[in-house]
Amino acid sequence: MLGKIFLVVYILIQTVISVMTEKLIRKNKHYGELGKRTRPFRLAIYIFLAVLPVLGAFLPKCGFKYLCMRYGNIWLGFFIYYSGLMLFTSLLFLIVSKIRKDPEKKLLGHTFTIAAILSIAVTTYGLVHSQHPKVVNYELSVNKQTESVKELKVVLIADLHLSVNSRVDATEKMVELINAENPDLVVVAGDIFTSNFEGLKNPEKYSEALSKIKSKYGVYAVYGNHDVDEDLFSGFSISPASEAFRTPEIEKFCTVSGFKILYDEPVSIADGEVTLVGRIDGEKAGDGTKDRMDAATLLNGVDKTKPVIVLQHEPIEFKDLADNGADVVLCGHTHNGQIFPGNLFVPLFNENGYGVKRVYGIDTVVTAGVGYYGPPIRVGTDSEVTVVDLRFE
Repeated sequence: MLGKIFLVVYILIQTVISVMTEKLIRKNKHYGELGKRTRPFRLAIYIFLAVLPVLGAFLPKCGFKYLCMRYGNIWLGFFIYYSGLMLFTSLLFLIVSKIRKDPEKKLLGHTFTIAAILSIAVTTYGLVHSQHPKVVNYELSVNKQTESVKELKVVLIADLHLSVNSRVDATEKMVELINAENPDLVVVAGDIFTSNFEGLKNPEKYSEALSKIKSKYGVYAVYGNHDVDEDLFSGFSISPASEAFRTPEIEKFCTVSGFKILYDEPVSIADGEVTLVGRIDGEKAGDGTKDRMDAATLLNGVDKTKPVIVLQHEPIEFKDLADNGADVVLCGHTHNGQIFPGNLFVPLFNENGYGVKRVYGIDTVVTAGVGYYGPPIRVGTDSEVTVVDLRFE
């Protein structure tokens, strides 16, 4: 439902911005006969680009659909900044024109040029920046005694969002960064895919790269809300959650990649001295339901005298987990906003939207993730591999 509502909003916004663009172009002093003759050409290009995300969402599964998705995502990234800069710059120039008492508002003629150049520059930067993950380090102490394992180096990754805009070399770079840390444990906090498997070109190359992750105690993972098969429009599902199923191809991919998937279950690691608990996603379980164990049921029977690490996709239900014996919670999902100014709003809607934060007496870690959702760009945030050095004392 949200996807269809957003489709109407999207069409309205595109119409407003296209009309606004033409009016502002005509205000430029250099606009003349050439500008008039090229107007149909400009409109045709604009309409073509604007329609790409719609075709990518609503076409049946085929190569052309995924091609539209790929370039439609890039267009969406550009359009986010272009529309924002058009509105901001035109408002700024209107204010300046009023202060200067310029009734012709000559400055408005430069709005399109400024907005277009800046948007292209920011989008290009975002496209390049998103392909270069960095390592982020945190140190945490858990006030519980262990016999032989006094430290545990955990590498947390999340939100790979393997899809039409993914690149094998970026995945290979991520694996290199992980292995360079010589981790004791690697955990994947969901959203390995972006709501489809067929859109990923040469998936065997990605699984081959991921299978090379080296870890003393293995690689454990949970699924996220996008590790299902569904159609999206601008990030919103256009099919009901009850029909969002995980496909056998996704399951097989994770197995071949060496991921041990946890479905609301605890496992003992580090010679039995630490318990890792993996949770099913609370939004889309993958079998058409929203059901998962509550924290009390999930952690009932877990030895609370030992360190308890919870791995889940979304950074939610921290209080319930704390009340039932969790010591550390590892999450993803937020991307730290991914695209500025999104990172400014993430803290407003999450108890911990990014980084390390102690809440309800437990440590929570939320990674910005290594991939991207929708537009394959990162501006104001980083693609990251998160290293958590745990000490038990």
